[in-house]
Amino acid sequence: MEIPILQDIVIILGLSIFIILLFQKIKVPSILGFLLAGIIAGPSAFNLISSSHEVELLSEIGIIFLLFVIGIELSVKELISMRKTVLVGGGLQVGGTILFTSLIAYFLGIPLNSAVFLGFLFSLSSTAIVLKLLQERGEITAPHGRIALGILIFQDVIVVPMMLFTPILAGQAGDVWTTILILIVKLLGVGVVIFLLAKYIVPKIFSMVIKTKSKELFILTTVVFCFAIAWLTSSVGLSLALGAFFAGLIISESEYSHQATANVLPFREIFISFFFISVGTLLNLNFFFENILIILALVVGVVLLKMVVMGITVALLKYPPRTIFMTLFSLFQVGEFSLLLSGVGLDNGLIPDNIYQYFLAISIISMGLTPFLIAAAPKLTYALLKAPIPQGVKKRMKSVKKQQSAEETKERNLEDHLIIVGYGINGENIAKAARNAEIPYVIVDTDPDTFKKAKNNGEPVIFGDATNSVILQSLHIHEARVVVIAISDPGATKKIISSVRTFTQTAFIIVRTRYVREIEENLKLGADEVIPEEFETSIEIFTRVLKNYLIPYNEIRDFIASIRSSDYEMLTSLKGKPHKPTLQHLHIPNKEIVTLSVQQNNRSIVGKSIQSSGIGKNYNVTVLAIKRDTLYITEIVPSTKIHQGDLLYLFGNPSNITKLNDMLSY
Repeated sequence: MEIPILQDIVIILGLSIFIILLFQKIKVPSILGFLLAGIIAGPSAFNLISSSHEVELLSEIGIIFLLFVIGIELSVKELISMRKTVLVGGGLQVGGTILFTSLIAYFLGIPLNSAVFLGFLFSLSSTAIVLKLLQERGEITAPHGRIALGILIFQDVIVVPMMLFTPILAGQAGDVWTTILILIVKLLGVGVVIFLLAKYIVPKIFSMVIKTKSKELFILTTVVFCFAIAWLTSSVGLSLALGAFFAGLIISESEYSHQATANVLPFREIFISFFFISVGTLLNLNFFFENILIILALVVGVVLLKMVVMGITVALLKYPPRTIFMTLFSLFQVGEFSLLLSGVGLDNGLIPDNIYQYFLAISIISMGLTPFLIAAAPKLTYALLKAPIPQGVKKRMKSVKKQQSAEETKERNLEDHLIIVGYGINGENIAKAARNAEIPYVIVDTDPDTFKKAKNNGEPVIFGDATNSVILQSLHIHEARVVVIAISDPGATKKIISSVRTFTQTAFIIVRTRYVREIEENLKLGADEVIPEEFETSIEIFTRVLKNYLIPYNEIRDFIASIRSSDYEMLTSLKGKPHKPTLQHLHIPNKEIVTLSVQQNNRSIVGKSIQSSGIGKNYNVTVLAIKRDTLYITEIVPSTKIHQGDLLYLFGNPSNITKLNDMLSY
């Protein structure tokens, strides 16, 4: 059975791969590759797509995932703190753009209702492109990133009233006020449902899912929840994307938001590509080339108009010049919701086909310019701030520059810190030591039990897989000084080392491993220091033996240092070279250190303390340490009990040890 959409997916994604590979070599953003692939595959070029409607549906899924991830990265508290930016900033930007666009369009001879509708279209910016680029650059929490996010949220919300108002502009509306009243009631109902989900239901569901330790179930739950809330908001007349944003906002209040982001990102990357491709397919190339000069002039005009309005808006919010310029270089383009809204205008006869094609060309070109201007924004801003200006204005800029620096410093709450991967015994002890030494640190773990334990202990902990780049970014891996990998999974350890090294070459990576054979490979992957658990335990035990034999402390210290500095080569044949320690009198006549396993349930030993078992008195041997499962008991006292399955580290006469072994084996 032939599936047309499958053929289209292969064609457009295959074409995208070829174009993006070429673009990567010439340092052009991949977004433009998707736009170009859509133009080439579109009906005005080679007409390679037969299921254009299905491709548009896939693009909508991409926008849903994008807004979902953005919602996760925020919190309700942050959103409330942004209310001034969202309401005042968004209102000024949208209102100002509509006003100036309408006046200019009316002056050019376009009817007033169509002029106002064009104001609607040009007032919106691209949530998909801007937020994706800001995320990739790590600027979503920077001052200009937060302003851009707040204004984009307002734009996404205002799309709904614009769609309701479009029939009024066209003179085709019925009882609009009744419709708006019903919508408000439905919106309040959705708000109540979302509140109940966030407060009582979602945390419990995710808690149950996490306890299963099933990655597949976690991903499925996350995706279903995203689409369920999107469907709920869509059913009352709001956009799917806005519902996805609400869903992400709900999950952001849970403890598992970082891992949810990491799981959803691959879906977002795939589906968002269909959005850019679908935009490219809409462009009429014949019209574009016939009117190229007019289109370019209109692009310049629209971009300058939006930048001026945006600059005035951010200035009225009392942000410093640097933030003003960085923001206006981010939100100058026409957005994807404008494309959706333009379809409503076409259906209602507000814009003819030629104006629609002008609008479409302006939208695609402005979207194409976005990656370049956002990338160049810091340099352009610096150049503008250094431009010749009056002395009084210069003094004002210096003061606001300090304010901006303080603002940015406040955003960076993790810097020069320690990252602890795993909150087992080692991780917990490292956290205690860091806290006592007043070293800033953050813990990451995927085990629900240890994560809960860390939360109960008041630790700064993130639930997530440290092999994932999204989790590492949330840990501010670029700014970490030390990374300690204290987990017992050799495969995951190697992946984490490789992942960390893709982000930073300066962080000092310390790895805890169980076996010495893992040292060399971990060092090759980028670890700076690898500590094998089995040999460190042996060193600790033998250090205590040497102390009991009154070996001078400085000789013990030098001996241990020589073992560690040579990667434990005295204790292993890994390097095949003889070790020559400086300590000369380690040979103890008629004494040896051995390990014996308590395999049998011998009642004279098992369940009894070392003192009551008579090991020291009857066999004249000393218990140095006990290994129980994966734990080492090194603080041995007379009351320490022996369990079946224990591994005993013993020091004594060989014949006495043999007798004890016979007894344990009986």
